[in-house]
Amino acid sequence: MKPTKPKKQVAKARILGVGLDNEDGHTRLTRGDNFVLYGGSQETHGRMQETAVKINEQLGRLGKRLEDCSPREFIDILHEASE
Repeated sequence: MKPTKPKKQVAKARILGVGLDNEDGHTRLTRGDNFVLYGGSQETHGRMQETAVKINEQLGRLGKRLEDCSPREFIDILHEASE
């Protein structure tokens, strides 16, 4: 019997969004493709959600995965998504 090679783990990039302006006592947590968002007021958390969705849409249009983007390319995508 041939020894099996350990499976190589594939790097997976994630965006972590943290909102710090929560004063209403709610704990907000949203997980999605490529992102995890935690905290913030309802308005801030909603803005983070919209931005994360727009980033994923832009990546889809470009035919790229988050882990395939250079830092400069990600910054450009982020700026476009947050307008």
